[in-house]
Amino acid sequence: MRLFTALVPPDDVLDELERAIAPHVGQAPGLRWPERATWHVTLAFFGEVPERALPDLRARLSRAATRHPVPTLAFTGFGAFSSVRRARVFWAGLSGDSIVRLADSVRAAGRRAGAGHTDEKRFHAHLTLARARTETDLRPLVESLAGFTGSAWRAETIRLVESRTGPRVRYATLDEWALAPAEPG
Repeated sequence: MRLFTALVPPDDVLDELERAIAPHVGQAPGLRWPERATWHVTLAFFGEVPERALPDLRARLSRAATRHPVPTLAFTGFGAFSSVRRARVFWAGLSGDSIVRLADSVRAAGRRAGAGHTDEKRFHAHLTLARARTETDLRPLVESLAGFTGSAWRAETIRLVESRTGPRVRYATLDEWALAPAEPG
């Protein structure tokens, strides 16, 4: 199974994001825009995970969730990987408290469970909005969306998701865990 963990923003927050990018969808040559139903914030990508590792992975992700308080997040600005001048991925940035620690904890849970390949790149909180097969200059697109900040939202749960490849990528949530109650303050 090809697995990852994710946060899924609430519909009203995704509505804001969709309204912000709507005038641009289909306007940048070479960009493929996935269906909104697939939008998520990846915390850890595990790749192919052997079936035998799944029970331990679930237990470790459950424990990780209880150790991290619900973060308050917001989409802030847009960017691209590897750079806006030579982009293959267009994304919405994400700011908020403790999301990096949560992602590190989820990645560690995957490593300890033997959950296939855990991406070791430095975590960069984002939601992928479009992809390109070849490097594309997205400076005009990113500049036209400068200054966007979405409403704050609380990420209440993390999900373990299976990615099913084929002519159309499909995601299936295998499990979901509540994060710890938010710390007062």
